[in-house]
Amino acid sequence: MHADLIIIRVIFTAILVAAGYVLHPVPGNRLLSALAGALAAGAIILLEMRIKRASLKTLIGAAVGSILGIVGAFLIGTLISRQESHAVSPETKTFLTLALTFLMAYVGLVVGAAKGDHLELSALGGIFSDKTTRRDMKILDTSVIIDGRISDVAEAGFLSGTIIIPQFILRELQQVADSPDSSKRQRGRRGLDMLNRLQSHGKLDIQLVDTDFPAVREVDLKLLELSKMLDAVVVTNDFNLNKVAHLHGVSVLNINELANALKPVVLPGEQMRVFILKEGKEYNQGVAYLDDGTMVVVDNARRMIGKNADIAVTSVLQTTAGKMIFGRLWEEQGEGVGIHTTDTRTGNGGARRYREQPRPAQPQSAPVVAARGVEPEDTGR
Repeated sequence: MHADLIIIRVIFTAILVAAGYVLHPVPGNRLLSALAGALAAGAIILLEMRIKRASLKTLIGAAVGSILGIVGAFLIGTLISRQESHAVSPETKTFLTLALTFLMAYVGLVVGAAKGDHLELSALGGIFSDKTTRRDMKILDTSVIIDGRISDVAEAGFLSGTIIIPQFILRELQQVADSPDSSKRQRGRRGLDMLNRLQSHGKLDIQLVDTDFPAVREVDLKLLELSKMLDAVVVTNDFNLNKVAHLHGVSVLNINELANALKPVVLPGEQMRVFILKEGKEYNQGVAYLDDGTMVVVDNARRMIGKNADIAVTSVLQTTAGKMIFGRLWEEQGEGVGIHTTDTRTGNGGARRYREQPRPAQPQSAPVVAARGVEPEDTGR
């Protein structure tokens, strides 16, 4: 679409230049007339680029204001031209009429465009409704392309509208794919494979745009500027970009938020079986992960590292970066637990069982849970 628009503008400019050269409206050399045609074509193209960004209410307000201004100037000019006083020459009358016409048209245009937002287009029965012409466009960020889940979401039919991929995003992906770091190079190549997979999907409308902002250096800020210009939604899984976009008033679709919304609900007291993968940050803690990546922190599970364990959920902590589940071993759900200690007399690290003592109650409030020192992993870039 962008290339076709450039071709149309070039043809339009060539027609005006040729018309200026043949009709010769400017006295003197014909090249001056051709130059005047080129300047007129450039001014019209600049006006067209600016008008294209305006809303429908602004265009209607500007058109009505300019028409009313021209009508007012015509009435006043008629009164001026009918004056038979010889104190004002005919040339002065003509100049005053033209100047008044341009002044009234300009004032009506500016005032009408400024007040156009106050128009109620719904009163016209939806004939000039913006909703019929507004396109559903989504801009993909580098992080969500490399992540790869966007392809599955799109193929499942949950991503509608036009998918926009800017050229500066492609350049960033190519730079990552050409990185000397093997991990970055692998991530960049996976992102390019994801783009090829999206393009091969017949039901998706994918468009590459050449729009760039040379004055803006950071890719994230370029994404926000392009989203404002196209009135599009940014699709990302970057936690920091999500916050910055909200500050700029740009709509964002976060893949991580979608994944968190689809995670199963876990209630305190439920039983689950997990694989204790590693040691936690606090003493004697074990850490496990569910299939969807949710972190599970288990008390007194250090001895179970590398083994499956049945646990009872004690609390669930929902954060902006994800969900965390806290629990303890299912065998400790009774009234008392065995207290283990190390036999220092033997020095072999063997454990002896002492008398049964009641286990203190576990607080369920989120602030106390957060004081454990375990923080969710940041999934942003």
